[in-house]
Amino acid sequence: MTPDDDASPLLTWTEEGEPRSGRFGDVYFSRDDGLAETRAVFLEGCGLPDAWMGRDHFTVAELGFGTGLNIAALLHLWRRTRPEGGRLHIFSIEGYPLTAAEAARALGAWPELAEATEALIANWPAATPGFHRVDLPGFDAVLDVAVGDAAWALEQWSGAADAWFLDGFSPALNPGMWSPEVMALIAERSAPGARLATFTVAGAVRRGLAGQGFVVEKRPGHGRKRERLEARLPSVFEPSPPPRVAVIGAGVAGASVVRALEAQGLRAVVFEGERPGAGGSGFPAALVTPRLDAGDHGIAALHAQALERAGDLYAAIPGAVTGDGVLQLPQAPRDAARFEKIARQPIWNADDMGVLDEGAASAVAGEATGQGGLLMKGAFALRPAAVLSNWLSDAEMRSERVTRLERADGRWRLIGENDAVLGEVDAVVLAAGWGSAALMDGFDQTPRLSPVRGQADWIDGDVTIHPMAWGGYAVPTGQGVLFGATHDRADTDTAPREADSARNLATLEARLPELAKRIAAAGPVQNRAAVRATTPDRLPVAGALDDGLYVLGGLGSRGFCVGPLLGEHIAALILDQPSPLPRDLAARVSPRRSSVLADALASSSPTRAG
Repeated sequence: MTPDDDASPLLTWTEEGEPRSGRFGDVYFSRDDGLAETRAVFLEGCGLPDAWMGRDHFTVAELGFGTGLNIAALLHLWRRTRPEGGRLHIFSIEGYPLTAAEAARALGAWPELAEATEALIANWPAATPGFHRVDLPGFDAVLDVAVGDAAWALEQWSGAADAWFLDGFSPALNPGMWSPEVMALIAERSAPGARLATFTVAGAVRRGLAGQGFVVEKRPGHGRKRERLEARLPSVFEPSPPPRVAVIGAGVAGASVVRALEAQGLRAVVFEGERPGAGGSGFPAALVTPRLDAGDHGIAALHAQALERAGDLYAAIPGAVTGDGVLQLPQAPRDAARFEKIARQPIWNADDMGVLDEGAASAVAGEATGQGGLLMKGAFALRPAAVLSNWLSDAEMRSERVTRLERADGRWRLIGENDAVLGEVDAVVLAAGWGSAALMDGFDQTPRLSPVRGQADWIDGDVTIHPMAWGGYAVPTGQGVLFGATHDRADTDTAPREADSARNLATLEARLPELAKRIAAAGPVQNRAAVRATTPDRLPVAGALDDGLYVLGGLGSRGFCVGPLLGEHIAALILDQPSPLPRDLAARVSPRRSSVLADALASSSPTRAG
């Protein structure tokens, strides 16, 4: 999506303290009875709270996020009346976002919503184009806000709403929000028995909803408005039992899926033949950086969204983040111009990317760099062990190696050594890095994964650095510095090599000689090698391979950046819940995309692997 040059709502305030959109020439709400109107029109209009009683999950979609008033009122009601164990998913669309400060001023008119308001403001979504997921602590709720055009956002959303709040500015002032295309998309994105409420009774809206199969009724309006609309689909929602899910692999990919499932109330069983972090996730530190792309908007948008989500989730883990901001130094002469172009991409917040001259870059690096650089302020250094420990702490762990899978009686049978049956589940997630390739062998139409061996070195000692990357990298571990790494394709030997340690030190000396001296003086160097999995187009694979069979892999060196977001995508597919990924980005990581499918199929049978 290409954003408008000016996405400001042109906010002003009336003498009565009401927020007003200069872009649409209308107030967001009446200060006198805005909350009462929200409750009457949207909450009562959608039959809440009765509609969510007895439900494990309930999804509300809204056209017109605005000040967040409807969502604050919804959260206030949900907290008081939610069913035991219930989880609320909210999807809202906004073309011209307010700032958190503007929303706080507007919502301050209703102290009774203080807890919900504070949760919203503390987690206020970014205003950059695209999808933004935020958690709402204490409410068992998650909010996805799509910043952009309503038709685009509905096309991209994978959810199915149980209730709709149609709260755009009036059809006369904002016709794009009420177009026939939007009405059709609302119907397509509705769950059986969905309810819909809106303040407008415009004939075009009534006819549009009726034409999409809704039963539409006028109701008495609120305050000075004589009438409002309620609508419903005549179908009936039927609950389904939660699936039993197995995750194979306990690195960042598997842990991300486990965390996402647990956030939706489902405890997975994890099969790990060695130990958590035995593969590429087992180094003492990792860089969480996006793949920068100045030409492919999809690649850039995917990694911007992933970095934003990873930052929010890792920040909640005590001791996980070991350094904020990553200095990217040039690898080629063209990088200076490339950095300028990347920093101007609309996917980043104004202060996310800073282009530094040589002096500023040298000040960050702690020694002369000879060139400028790109300071990625939202990127950071991470301690993987803290993440794996936190996200796997409540999982059912099985220290057994799965060697193949069998489909039997509508379930997946996990087979181990000596043909032992380790378990039967409804869904399996392959998240074993390079090990997933063997488990996919024999299936029809599987993605190609290639091994890449990487060795990194580190020292424990009093050496303080800023996270940096340049082809090589230097990362604070919290106890010292990790540096490296080698990158050897088609090599699966994980025994450390002295020659590779020498290569890593040479890479460091060539770019940061003073740091190399400090590391040499700090004490003994330790090392480790692991095998990462990559794909032909260097993008991850995240999605369904077969009925109840999913893969999250090919993460390469970006696992700790993309893993959390893609783990939520996999969990959403398993549970038939809304994904945080727009559909076009989900297609870019699909294991069925043509760029990663295997050239030759070992077998046409979908019933075995190994």
